[in-house]
Amino acid sequence: MSEEWHDWWEVASFVVTTLGLPFAILFFAWEQRKERDNEDEEGYQLLSNAYNDFLKVVLAHPDLHLRSQDPLVDPSSEQRERMLVIFDMLISLFERAYLVAYKPKMSETEARRWNSWDDYMREWCTRKDFHHALPLLLHGEDPEFREYIVRIAEEEGGPIPDIPAAAQAA
Repeated sequence: MSEEWHDWWEVASFVVTTLGLPFAILFFAWEQRKERDNEDEEGYQLLSNAYNDFLKVVLAHPDLHLRSQDPLVDPSSEQRERMLVIFDMLISLFERAYLVAYKPKMSETEARRWNSWDDYMREWCTRKDFHHALPLLLHGEDPEFREYIVRIAEEEGGPIPDIPAAAQAA
């Protein structure tokens, strides 16, 4: 009987090795992918929350007309300064979204998430005041992001004023 038990354990070991090991590897890979998807979703939620926080800043300054399509006519120097600071916050947020969420090749979910940011960028680039401030706002930003937003700005609002050479090289 000892020989039979030995043969049975050998067969059982073979079955576990041939079936269990590949299953364990597949399960591990599936869990890792699920974890990456959760991390991506968390990153997207953090960016969305940051944009909502930005909109609260916009709402706190209704005199700047930042959510209307009619730009502020003849703003005071104080209003121009506040507007520029708010636009700078927005460019920083857009750059962060670009660096975190944009990839040349994206899955369907990644593309859907990115399209929201692309829509936000396009919406803001239609504003003449934002469009004209881009050369100043893009100073020192990531070169790939700068190319992306300039392309969008030109698609949405026409050519932007020249970006100083120092900003392009930064």
